[in-house]
Amino acid sequence: MDNQKTNVNAVWNGGIADNGTLKSEHFDIQIALSKSSGGSGNGADPKVLLVSSATTCYIETLIFMLESRGLPVDELTVNTDTTDGFTITHYPKIVLSADATEAQIESAQRIIEGADRGCKVGNLLRKAGIIISVQGEVSIK
Repeated sequence: MDNQKTNVNAVWNGGIADNGTLKSEHFDIQIALSKSSGGSGNGADPKVLLVSSATTCYIETLIFMLESRGLPVDELTVNTDTTDGFTITHYPKIVLSADATEAQIESAQRIIEGADRGCKVGNLLRKAGIIISVQGEVSIK
């Protein structure tokens, strides 16, 4: 990974059923243990944060690859699901401009898988035994 320093500050208020905050330069979010773990459920739990990190890495890698190939992207979304067995599935949806060529559509389809292979967070999670898959869609506006 890069050599850029990152600082994250966590503060917890109370006991297991209470919550805390997680802050960094660009975010300030409430954290809590899930209800199933005896917590309040009133905040992001570690699993949500981990999956959010994987999703953020994937969409950033995806947009970098799409832009580096000059593809005419009008819309880009990624929804991500996870299961208790810890399988992560990304569902990217790329909408290209109406004048996109067939070659550009095919390139966007290849990039969906390429971004998965290029995501550093996803690759680290795979080394930890987490299964990650991608089921993408490319359409024209």
